[in-house]
Formats: sequence, structure tokens, C-alpha cells
Amino acid sequence: MAKKRTEKTPKLPKAHGVIEGAGEVAEQRITDTLRKNYMPYAMSVILSRAIPEIDGFKPSHRKLLYTMYKMGLLGSARTKSANIVGQTMKLNPHGDAAIYDTMVRLSRGYEALLHPYVDSKGNFGKYYSRDMAWAASRYTEARLDNICQELFRDIDKDTVDFVDNYDNTMKEPSLLPATFPSVLVNANTGIAVGMASSICPFNLSEVCQTAIGLMRDPDFDIASTLLAPDFPGGGQVVYDAAAIAEIYRTGRGGIKVRSRYAYDKSANCVDITQIPPTTTVEAIVEKVVDLAKQGKVKEIADIRDETGLDGLKITIDLKRGADPDKLMQKLFRLTTLEDTFSCNFNVLVRGVPKVMGVRELLEEWTEFRIDCVRRRTSFDLQRKTEKLHLLRGLEAILLDIDKAVEIVRNTQEESEVVPNLMIGFGIDEQQAEYVAEIRLRHLNREYILNRTEEIEQLEKDIAGLQAVLESKSKIKSIIIKELQDVAKKYGQPRRTMLLYSDEIEEEPLEEEVPDYAVHLFLTREGYFKKITPQSLRMSSEQKLKEGDEVAVELESSNRVDLLFFTNKCQVYKTKASEFSDTKASVLGEFIPARLGMEEDESVAAMAVTKDYSGYMLFVFENGKAAKVELSSYATKTNRRKLLGAYSDKSPAVSILQLPEDCEILFQTSQGRKLLVHTGAVPAKTTRSTQGIAVMTLKKNQKVESASLYTEGILENPNRYRRNIPSPGVL
Repeated sequence: MAKKRTEKTPKLPKAHGVIEGAGEVAEQRITDTLRKNYMPYAMSVILSRAIPEIDGFKPSHRKLLYTMYKMGLLGSARTKSANIVGQTMKLNPHGDAAIYDTMVRLSRGYEALLHPYVDSKGNFGKYYSRDMAWAASRYTEARLDNICQELFRDIDKDTVDFVDNYDNTMKEPSLLPATFPSVLVNANTGIAVGMASSICPFNLSEVCQTAIGLMRDPDFDIASTLLAPDFPGGGQVVYDAAAIAEIYRTGRGGIKVRSRYAYDKSANCVDITQIPPTTTVEAIVEKVVDLAKQGKVKEIADIRDETGLDGLKITIDLKRGADPDKLMQKLFRLTTLEDTFSCNFNVLVRGVPKVMGVRELLEEWTEFRIDCVRRRTSFDLQRKTEKLHLLRGLEAILLDIDKAVEIVRNTQEESEVVPNLMIGFGIDEQQAEYVAEIRLRHLNREYILNRTEEIEQLEKDIAGLQAVLESKSKIKSIIIKELQDVAKKYGQPRRTMLLYSDEIEEEPLEEEVPDYAVHLFLTREGYFKKITPQSLRMSSEQKLKEGDEVAVELESSNRVDLLFFTNKCQVYKTKASEFSDTKASVLGEFIPARLGMEEDESVAAMAVTKDYSGYMLFVFENGKAAKVELSSYATKTNRRKLLGAYSDKSPAVSILQLPEDCEILFQTSQGRKLLVHTGAVPAKTTRSTQGIAVMTLKKNQKVESASLYTEGILENPNRYRRNIPSPGVL
């Protein structure tokens, strides 16, 4: 609740231009503010901006296409895009940039739709390129594509409702009477307030066949005709029958789309020509370059974006001996060359957002289309009935044309002509008006006979239209015929291939890391070096930062995992192979910077392992020791950072890696020593365990160190072996 002010701004004297009460602070509940201000905005975004309706269009799309239709751009020459944008602003007040962006997405040049609605000329950019911008609207031209005939067919026959535009100066359709389920044919995405919509595109012929099948049989098997989504950029759908069935049933789910490529043996390169719709050329190239720099993909010599007038093309030059198929399998896993299209079939139906499966969506579209056909039929019936009525009046004067002429001639006032004809022939006012408007040259028997011959055909047409209105099955037959015509006229072969998931040979993603002997060095300041034995023999003098010294030196392999434990009870995991071979004459890699450690975080210890066998021993100042299985730090997801690597209840004085149980020499601040076999310390799988008490300490005492015991360190080691916990021996 807003805080109430005790002092109020003094009221201003009433004057010209001053609003009464201005400047006063009023108390208002925040819930009332949200209800009054935010909720109308949220509803406006949902209903009037972001979510498509059953005709497959958002309001911005519909306003643009209808404006172009009224401009006569269906089947005519193109006009400047700037002209279209300016005219559209009469219906869409959101500005020229937003309108032009909408036009670009619907255009043939942009290539984002299976069946573009705008026939464009000029540079309209490409949906698969982030950097390929489209030209300004003054440079490009456009008109409606031929398929728009199916969107606007019979729109002037009262098939849909018309509403006022934003300033009540024009009328615009609330929906378009599309003769095919455009909502499923072209992709549509939108983010509203608290909800979103993401509809993947399907092949036009398959959608029409499925809609026909459902109209004929409510239990029709959708998957028999609607195979899978069909994306304008092609690619391959990794077909998972269960995932596809879930999307068809619920309208939600994910579809894996994989790029298509070809290997050019003569040039030893891979040409990628089709990519998923959820990524861009630039994103793929940047990711591959990054992987190459990290050494995760070593088969690539170069990568180039060769996209041009011929279409999309990414060329990857391979190193000698590289297997192109294995490389692509690796890139499919590591980059967006294989990506998931998330589906959320959220559509506005009669003003209510609703997530539907394919069956329900097509049923809703069918009901919408039935209403359109019924309204069109009623419109035609009314017009033909009116025409028949007029022709009945014309037929009446056929009996005596001379009488009609005489009535007109003998009528002294023009206003009396129609009433006199009504009396003379027993016709109503509309019929009399129609007869009175006939030209003198048409007052002959031939003209009248030709017109009255239409009566018989009109009666048949009216009977047929009435039969259609009375039969839902006949309306469905009309819709089916229209769907068949659309599929025949505009249908195209599938662009996206089906790659059945059970036929994909998934090979384990193994890094081809060379295995060779290395020496690993870690300094107290946190500098790390990986040096080959040959390089170390040539120069073994280590270059170190002033005041620094080598803390860990061991012989190992290039294929080991490295675990760096820090002073903040965290561990950072990496691999030795991710570090370049270096020389003793360099400082080495600064681990906190390389692994992205936090500020004031430093390396406390390093562990080296291939199979995560053995233990980690943590010795704390309070005399406790925790033995944790090294396997507790192995993760399937290869996470780089693990929180809670060890207990933070007391500072750690020593962190030791133990391949097997051995003896450890503990020493306190008072000089007491204790020799402990780690077998007496139970192993735990919980990383943050506090361990068990090993040494009993007096006040102000603490453990200062713990190290591996080797023979010869103590003159009489048995003297220092005690059952734990123990205060140790001086």
C-alpha cells in the first residue's frame, strides 16, 4: 500500500487551464493500480497483438494484407513498399518501422514462410541471417502473392465481420475468410503477457488432406496424412513418433531439426546448405570458431560463410584424414546445426486464447469456415432472391408493353409514374422502380424475353442455395472441394526430409585427445603448467613469479581430469588436454582467471584423476578430518563448477588426494604430532561432510598441517600412533 503523506500540496486557485484537484496526492491501493492500468494493457497485448487467431494471422498481418488488397495489389503490378506502409498506417498506428518489419517477414524474399503472402522485389534480407539487413522501404517494391486470392475470396460477401479502425474512419475485417487452414501452413510466433504462441509450419497439401479427412471422419488418423512439420528452410526432422503424437494431441512439445550437408571430396570440405529455423548462419559460424579455438573440434582447417544469390551455404574445410560424417555428428551435438523447435499451439478462438492440438485446431477452423460459407451462401441467396423479385415485375409488363408505355406517357407528374405502374400491373414499389428505370431502347420484346429467361435459372439457383443452408454436410462438401482446389493449385513437395530417430546411429561423443606423458606443475600463487618430458629435459629451470614456488609437481597423462579446490569450498573441473603444452621458461596459465573464479578466490589444492577412484582427505583446524570418495565429484553433465566441495564449518589446513589408504602425519600449533592411518576415517559420499574428530585440542589450539607420512620422517613412528581421537604427542 502506498505510504500516506501527511502534508498536502495546497490547492491552486481555479484559473483558466488549471485542472481542479491537480497537484494533490491521493492514496491508492497497488492492487487497484494494477487492475486499472496493467490488466487492460495485458489483455490488449494478448487479444490485439501477439497471439494469432483462427485464420492464422495477427492483427498487424491482417491490417497489412487487407490494405494491400484494397490498394488493388492482388494480380497487379508492384508498388513501392513505402506507399504500402503509408496506406497501412490508416489501420495500424504503430509506426512505419513496425509495419515494414511485418511486410518483410511475410515476403517471398525473406524466405521465412512456406507460402509467402507478399510478392517482393528488392533486398528483403534473409530469415537465416542475423546480419543480412533488408533495404529501406523506399527502395523495395511489393504486391500480394497469388495465394492471397484464397485469403480474400468472397470477403465482400459478408463472410466475416467488419469493425471500425482505431479512429472510426474506416472498416477492416476482424478475420480473413481463408479457404485453407493457414494457421498451420505458415509459422507464427508471438510473446504476450503471461503467455506465448509458437506454431510450426506444415506442408499445405498434407494440411488440406488432413482437414478433409477429419471432416469426413471425426476419428481420422491425423498422422497418416500429416507426416511432420515442413520448414521453409528445409533441413531434416529427427522423427520421433511419440514426440510428434504428443504435439498433435496437446499442441505442446519439441521437434528436433537437423541441418543438411554434402561432402565435396575434391575440395575436402563440407557444404551446409540447410539449417534449422531457430538459428542463424552467424550463430553457427561463431560457435564452430569458438569450439575450434578451445580445441574441442580439431578436424576443421577453416570455416566460411558463402551465402549469396544462390542461397545459404556454410563451407567447412577439413584437415587431411578427417572423417566428415563423424565431424558433423559432433557438430550436431555441440552447435545449433541441430536444434529444437518448441511448439505451443496457442490460438485465439472467439476472443479466448486456447492451446489446442492439431485435431482440435482443425475442428475449430472447420467450424469457422462453415460459418464463412453459410454467410456467403446467405448473401448470394439474398441477392438472387432480390433479382428474381425484380424480374417477376419485368415479366408482368411483358404481357402488355404498350400499356406500360401508355401509363408512363399519360402520367403528368414524374412522382406518379411508379404508383401508376404499381396499380396498372399489380406489382410492388421495388418492381415498379426497376421497370421505370428501363431505357427506351430496351422497351422491346427481345430484351424483355432475354431477361425473363433468367427466372428459371434463378429459381434453380435459389433452391440449391437454400438446400446448402439447410444441410451441414453440403457445406462441408463445398469446403472439401475448395481445399482440394487449393492443394492442387498451390501444393508443393515437402522441403524438410524425415530422418527417423531409430535409424540414426548415435556414436558416443568422444574427444580424440592424444594420450602422451606430461609433467604437471601448480604453484602456490595458482599458476599451472603442462610440460612434455622432452621439453623439460631441454630446460628444467622453472620461471616463477617473485615470491612464488612450485606446490605440486607430478608425472601424469594428457587425458586426465583436473580438479582445482579453492579457499571458498568450491571445486573447478577441467581437463589437462584443454591446456596447451608449454615450457618451463614461461609463467604458465593463471588458474583463477582461466576458470573464471570469483573475486578473492584462490586455488588451495589440485587433484588429478582418470577414473575418479580413490579419496580426497580434508583436514580442518578444529582437529577433524573428512574422507570423501573422489567419485562424488564425477558428473555426467561435465559441469565446470561444483559448490560445496568440502565443509566450511572450519578452515581447511590440508587437502590431500589419496589413491588408497595410507598414514598421515598431523601437527598442531603446540607442536603435538599424531600419526593416523586413513583407514580409521570412514569414507563419505557427501562432499560437505564435517568428518570425524582425529585430534582433541585444548583452547586456542589448532591443527597447523597434515601431510603424507614417509619412512624416515620420525625416529620412532610407533610413539605417535594412537587411537583416535587423540591429543597427539609432543
